[in-house]
Amino acid sequence: MPTFTTPDGTTLAYHATGEGPPLVCLPGGPMQASAYLGDLGGLSAHRTLIRPDLRGTGDSATPEDPASYRCDRQVDDVEALREELALDHLDVLAHSAGANLAALYTARHPDRVARLALITPSVYAVGIDITAEDRLSTARLRQGEEWYDEAYAALEAITEGRATPDSWEAVAPFWHARWDDEAKAVRAAEGEQRNDEAAAVYGSDGAFEPEATRAALGGFAGPVLVLAGEVDLAGPPQAMREYAELFPDAESVVQSGAGHFPWLDGAERFVTAVVSFLGSTDPV
Repeated sequence: MPTFTTPDGTTLAYHATGEGPPLVCLPGGPMQASAYLGDLGGLSAHRTLIRPDLRGTGDSATPEDPASYRCDRQVDDVEALREELALDHLDVLAHSAGANLAALYTARHPDRVARLALITPSVYAVGIDITAEDRLSTARLRQGEEWYDEAYAALEAITEGRATPDSWEAVAPFWHARWDDEAKAVRAAEGEQRNDEAAAVYGSDGAFEPEATRAALGGFAGPVLVLAGEVDLAGPPQAMREYAELFPDAESVVQSGAGHFPWLDGAERFVTAVVSFLGSTDPV
């Protein structure tokens, strides 16, 4: 397992699997080990997936300073990975909360990013507003599923500030297109793979300056893919289209029937969309 050292002396691990030009894949969670990304539905047949374990997660070391878990401070970790890979430019894929880190890295190092694929991205770094009704109307697309009534009532409680710990578990089926054994296993693994201490710091005060980040991304010349899941509560398609509009050269794709993990919900459609966007050109 390869490792590299960050500017503050923390040793981080990354996992390289697959064939083809490298694609750096930033995991979400926030602060979840990259193992959950797997081969991204078979994307590894087209690209060498470089999956870093962010500091304090997976096979990476715990930093001496817990404040370094903050998202903006991890931008230097991504740059250190680029240097370790000896690449002039990176193709970057980021999922969920990992998109915040990708956005900040692109804003700070636009000349180092060749292509950027944002998969059901979190929007905190760019300050897009997702309303309660955005989430509820997306949830209503799932009416008729056996778990729906309990999950929808819990979602209403969350959006109205009445949530209990049980509410968050009750809405878990909404994150997946199919609430089957595979989805339940993914859900169960999240708690084991996520560093909760780091997650609490990741988006803490000072991590994000949305106005400045939006302005910087507006000057990014590279191609961008924003891929939404049709039934994803975390990033409803309308908000994802708004995200794509921040870039001069962005493509917004909505994967039919997919939730927050589109490579699990429709692997072939996901891989086709991402490969079509990335092409086969090596970013070196």
